Amino acid sequence: MKNLKYLLLRRITQVTLLVLYFGANAYGWHILEGTFGSSLLFGTIPLADPYTTLQVLATGFVLGADVLLGAVIITLFYFVVGGRAFCSWVCPINMVTDLANWLRRRLNLDKEEVNYRFLKRSARYWLMVLGLIVSAVVGVAAFEVLSPITIMQRGIIFGFGAGLSVVIAIFLFDLFGVKNGWCGHLCPLGAGYSLIGSVSLIRVKHDHEACTNCMECKVVCPENQVLYMINKESISVTDGECTNCGRCIDVCNDDALGFGIRSFTNKTKV
Repeated sequence: MKNLKYLLLRRITQVTLLVLYFGANAYGWHILEGTFGSSLLFGTIPLADPYTTLQVLATGFVLGADVLLGAVIITLFYFVVGGRAFCSWVCPINMVTDLANWLRRRLNLDKEEVNYRFLKRSARYWLMVLGLIVSAVVGVAAFEVLSPITIMQRGIIFGFGAGLSVVIAIFLFDLFGVKNGWCGHLCPLGAGYSLIGSVSLIRVKHDHEACTNCMECKVVCPENQVLYMINKESISVTDGECTNCGRCIDVCNDDALGFGIRSFTNKTKV
């Protein structure tokens, strides 16, 4: 029977963060204030998204030491837990795309061979660079203006307006268009966290001896190319594009997958 432990933990984390942001605006709570781009924890500790910070710096705007410190804190945090853990454990859009991709599987709409013909996963890295260039040219943090993450957060706190169409568009794109289209192919924020995640400490580890090659992990994984070692060798998933979501662990009935600390001295054994 499939386990839902990490899926439930992720949903609890995502909803809790949104409740805290809502409470800060509606009731004056001082637990977590601001946005996903720049926040204040307990009214004291600054937190700032690294890619958002880079965009603002690209505009030529001089940032305060607190924002820069916040970007360093977040970067160091994700150096430990895995860069793209932000995508699966924090980002509210993940709930939308997960629903779309669950429906894709239920409706048998997956067509990987078509997806990769016209949209590569590398597109998000080009968009990340483009966002910085546009920010420098127009003097505004370009991605933040159109970011569905910001749109969804504001919609939940203040109410959805026209921004809801952006969230719906992403849902439909992931459902009927490209599998894991937004998060896996286009989101520049995810690209930034992928770079951080490439050297992070907490990783998914695979035990080749326990694996029965059922491939359930690859079915649910939003970045299944990172699981190339399944039933081949006992190593950690070191690809920065892994979201550390834990769904592969949830569905593995063989206990062949689990979280552990990455080994930098032995690249072939868990």
